[in-house]
Amino acid sequence: MLEKIKKMQEEMAATQAALETELINVTAAGGAITIVITGHQRVQSIKLDPALIDPNDVAMLEDTLVAAINEAIVASQAHSARRLEAVTGGIELPGLF
Repeated sequence: MLEKIKKMQEEMAATQAALETELINVTAAGGAITIVITGHQRVQSIKLDPALIDPNDVAMLEDTLVAAINEAIVASQAHSARRLEAVTGGIELPGLF
């Protein structure tokens, strides 16, 4: 049993390290925004369709960006949860994503 736990801990550490560099691409606003985010919820890049940029409606752009970033974070969290569940077999472990 202890051997299984040790192996799971090693796999968990490796998975968490991999999540730091795994990239998730999320498109939002009908494809007008593309966000690249890591499995550790670190935004790497944001690409905007120039048509989305209206200097007369900055508030709309701000709201759209907030929604898109939140969508990317949720996608990253779901990706991380799937990866970690593959290691734990669905066992809930306190202190993990």
